[in-house]
Amino acid sequence: MTTPTVYESEYRFCLVLWKNEPITCAQLAALCKEKLGWSRTTTYTVIRRLSERGVVKNENSVVTSLVSKEEIQAAEIDALVEKKFGGSLPAFIAAFSRRKKLSKDELQAIKQLLDNYGDNADE
Repeated sequence: MTTPTVYESEYRFCLVLWKNEPITCAQLAALCKEKLGWSRTTTYTVIRRLSERGVVKNENSVVTSLVSKEEIQAAEIDALVEKKFGGSLPAFIAAFSRRKKLSKDELQAIKQLLDNYGDNADE
């Protein structure tokens, strides 16, 4: 199953939801007004749209996510790498590392991730 697309403003909405779920529509509308400056009708429209796309569930006026933050982030990175780097992860990493100085701790963490990935690549 492919992860549904979540646009930038919807992602900001999801950040509020993930932090507070399960939450009633009314409570979520109040939080979105406070955190995002949205009206109640905007929040309800986003809930409906994301429900239709299978990102959230609104059952008995209680909203919960069906897709995790990590899934949305991974899908966004996959789309970015495909669109901007022809699907080449090494090209993406090379471009990223030329623009941002990585600390020794960050480099070590990346190395550990790659080592762990290499250990599990044959499974």
